[in-house]
Amino acid sequence: MRVIAKFGGTSLGSGERVNRAADSVAAAVEDGHEIAVVASAMGSTTDFLLREIQFDANEADKAEIVSMGERTSVRLLKSALASRGVEAVFLEPGSDRWPIVTDERGEVDAEETKRRAAALAAELEGVVPVIAGFIAESQAGEVTTLGRGGSDTSAVMLGRYMDADEVVIVTDVEGVMTGDPRVVEGARNVAKITVDELRNLSFRGAEVIAPSALTYKPDDMAVRVVHYQHGDLLGGGTNIEGEFESLVDLEETPLACLTVAGRAIRNQPGVLARLTGAVSDTGINIDTIASGMDSITIYVAAEEATRTETLLHETVVEDEALSSVTLDEDIAVVRITGGTLPNQPGMIRGIIDPLADAHLSVHDVITSATSVAVFVDWADRERALEIIQQKF
Repeated sequence: MRVIAKFGGTSLGSGERVNRAADSVAAAVEDGHEIAVVASAMGSTTDFLLREIQFDANEADKAEIVSMGERTSVRLLKSALASRGVEAVFLEPGSDRWPIVTDERGEVDAEETKRRAAALAAELEGVVPVIAGFIAESQAGEVTTLGRGGSDTSAVMLGRYMDADEVVIVTDVEGVMTGDPRVVEGARNVAKITVDELRNLSFRGAEVIAPSALTYKPDDMAVRVVHYQHGDLLGGGTNIEGEFESLVDLEETPLACLTVAGRAIRNQPGVLARLTGAVSDTGINIDTIASGMDSITIYVAAEEATRTETLLHETVVEDEALSSVTLDEDIAVVRITGGTLPNQPGMIRGIIDPLADAHLSVHDVITSATSVAVFVDWADRERALEIIQQKF
């Protein structure tokens, strides 16, 4: 089996942890597996180096300085492997076999990186390349960086381009947990999770794997997150399943939009639960929810509009914090899924402006880390879909 093992800063944070990492790699090599290693800077070295640049350094100099953390790690890990009888070589920008190249815009040159990664993969038998994570090399031979979480990106990207069977992210967490164990009791490991679920969690604070890395994951390549104390690269942790798909999709049936108004409704504990409970308890599926300071909007299938309005009205009458419910029918929703859409500057405007230019009314725009949902009149659905498809 061909495995890319990425060791995070915490997992290389001391000489003892470097030894533990080398033991796990050596064991996998002894079992007959082809292993390539991606190493982060030890501990918080990168943050320390950035913090100490208290002068006006240009980007080229800054990249050279911060790359020293990863350059040190690969030398340590290569030496630790050699002491265990494992043939290893460290790779950094400037090395003959360095794989990751960026273009003039600082973005990954996919074709050149694929070519170099494939050449490196062909040489894996009998040797372990220890590759500096986070950093890359420009077409002019200068050091560049892949941004925050770049070591994860290095690992999953190389896993894809080197045709690996699995990428193992070795870090300081027990894979993905049901909750933050520092906050909630009884948090336990999640055995498997989809890329879409994990990307949503990652963009909302979960420090498991960089969202940018997940865009490189193909469906047929396993990615697993394990704790550095686990000691086994080939088992345990959390399996990340699936791959991202970019999709522009039009809901085939119309929706109804029900808006409940109330005084400072957002500050009223339990109001949302009472409204959604009244609807869901009768088996009506809620498609989407949006909230404001003085209103909550619920989207359901148009065929459930009247029944839902009746249920919500009963709750409004019983709750002094609520004033009224209104119904707007024949709504269409176009969903754009894939990439890091809402986190790209100007992305929402790039979707909405063309619709406005076409004089289409937008009822709502609801975003998550993985998608944008645009609500328009049912009569405008085909035109809206066409315009958004042209954008993507």
